[in-house]
Amino acid sequence: MQRVLAQPCIASPIHPTPAAGGRERTACREARVPPWGRAGGRGVVLAGSVLTAAGLLACGPVLSQAWPNRPIRVVVPFPPGAGPDSLARLVAGPMQEVLGQPVVVENRAGAQGTIAATEVARARPDGYTVLMGTNTTQAANVGLFRKLDYDPIRDFAYVARLAQTSLILATRADFPAANVKDFVQVARARKGELTAGFGSGGAQVSLGLLRSLAGVTFVEVPYKGIPIAVGDVVGGQIHFTFTDFTAGIGQWKAGKLKLLGITSRNRSALAPELPALAEDLPGFEVTIWWGMMAPAATPAAIVQRLSDAAVKALARSEVATRMAGLSVDAAPMGPEEFTRFVAAEVPRWVRQIREAGIEPE
Repeated sequence: MQRVLAQPCIASPIHPTPAAGGRERTACREARVPPWGRAGGRGVVLAGSVLTAAGLLACGPVLSQAWPNRPIRVVVPFPPGAGPDSLARLVAGPMQEVLGQPVVVENRAGAQGTIAATEVARARPDGYTVLMGTNTTQAANVGLFRKLDYDPIRDFAYVARLAQTSLILATRADFPAANVKDFVQVARARKGELTAGFGSGGAQVSLGLLRSLAGVTFVEVPYKGIPIAVGDVVGGQIHFTFTDFTAGIGQWKAGKLKLLGITSRNRSALAPELPALAEDLPGFEVTIWWGMMAPAATPAAIVQRLSDAAVKALARSEVATRMAGLSVDAAPMGPEEFTRFVAAEVPRWVRQIREAGIEPE
């Protein structure tokens, strides 16, 4: 008997969670068959007529139609103006040209992206709903929450990683510090008095590392997204935050923010004037990434077409120019490579969260 695999089976780092209606989602996507047709039951997939029947059961509603024949929805787990939102809107137009259907961006912010991620994980696996996921939704949340309503490995078919970048330590324009050393001195002198906002898992981990490596304390304020936290820094409601380049660079150029350092290990070629925090705080390193994923049972052929369209969008000269302006590096990966990458990222982020002393909610 020959078993046919549609995609590699990657072990999940967390327990399976129940999907809508109480049906269990499982890690192995063998020929995209329904739960009753997986290995170990009566429906073990065989070559020949049984495979054909299983394929019709699993994918018939999608494959019986020419895909795509209606708009594709890209769900962004953070608010307008955040880096993932800007990237989604940047690639939507070129993807639409390749696929021949509208690509519509929809924001579903809140709870560190878990609202959007859960919605997409439970969506119909027909290729018409995808998530612009991030290191927060697909990796960091495993360590930031005691319980998730989705499994970042089992509940998604990974389409394409698109970009990576770093975060920036940003303070109010009137904050009495011109560099990281000054900032640490002020924070130590005003122990527990400063307020810091975070609007993503990467920003929360960055605050934890700042606390542990610099030996400072402050009050943390959660936000639905980085742009909202940046707005409160500019408005004087909080003292500082970690922002992505997309949300922070414009306010910096307008003189409304101070940018003190970036979270990558080394300075960025896209913004060489900003020092790496690791220059003053050895061991400080946080790199964030964004990419697309679909519900787990989405047929592999559709996943590949989505991936090809997204990667082609990155190759467009106007997209590359815009990304450079946002200090975001194109970092494309196809489905299989992206799947392996995320499987390795989950334990890395969980370990970093523990080292930063962050307790899961």
